[in-house]
Amino acid sequence: MDFFLQHGLDLFTTILGLIYIWLEYRASIWLWFFGIVMPALDIYLYWSHGLYGDAGMACYYTVAAVYGFLVWKFKKTRKTHQPLPIIHMPHRLYLPAVIAFFAAWGGTYYILITFTNSTVPVLDAFTNALSFVGLWALARKYLEQWFFWMVVDGVCTILYIQKGIPFKAILYGLYVVIAVFGYRKWKQMTKIVTNTKSPNR
Repeated sequence: MDFFLQHGLDLFTTILGLIYIWLEYRASIWLWFFGIVMPALDIYLYWSHGLYGDAGMACYYTVAAVYGFLVWKFKKTRKTHQPLPIIHMPHRLYLPAVIAFFAAWGGTYYILITFTNSTVPVLDAFTNALSFVGLWALARKYLEQWFFWMVVDGVCTILYIQKGIPFKAILYGLYVVIAVFGYRKWKQMTKIVTNTKSPNR
């Protein structure tokens, strides 16, 4: 009982995370609701375990989830005025994404080593920087966003084990597996959208 009392917030946000990833797998707009609540609670959880970069990233997640909801809800395609479809990330955006990633990684690392007593500044900054890019790609419904999360989730699993957040570690371990299936699911949905737009249909 003491174990569950000690890790209550960890367990609760893990349950929210499972719902979130299931909704993301289904490309449901409701994922953004859980994408707001879960990171808002994670701010305290991560900060109390010395994961200051993740705590800061949770703040970003909370705000970015609002942005993601607005994009999914109100952003329409120019030609058909339909909700944004799942598409491949345009090649022209790869270089800006890489630059943004390294800039975020370096900036977060500097903040962690300068203003906190973080014991894992390199990896903490890395997951935050890649999450920054991944969440942007998710908001735009780019198929490749799953690749970003596979890497982030794998590294986070190790970090949370080291920091004594067991339920979150299990959650992110599951995230890696679900991300693989999520990619396959979204890829099928991408083909459906492409076929639907084909003039031969």
